Amino acid sequence: MPGKANSAFMKPLKLTAELEAVVGKGPMPRSEVVKKLWAYIKKNDLQNPKNKRNIFADDKLKPVFGKAEVNMFEMTKLVSKHLS
Repeated sequence: MPGKANSAFMKPLKLTAELEAVVGKGPMPRSEVVKKLWAYIKKNDLQNPKNKRNIFADDKLKPVFGKAEVNMFEMTKLVSKHLS
């Protein structure tokens, strides 16, 4: 079935309070979480101007990332810990 492979992506997941503080109330699918995270990052100008792949964590993102700066690949992994 072609639609089945993507169903895990579309499944609404529970979010931790730290993640909800950034993207809003869950449950929501991972794809939506990532989309809202990027909207937040862009709105608050949190991309490193010297290296756009790196994201600075503000006070709301620090509890999610656990550090001051992450790269976009690391971000996905760290956000996964806040989804269940």
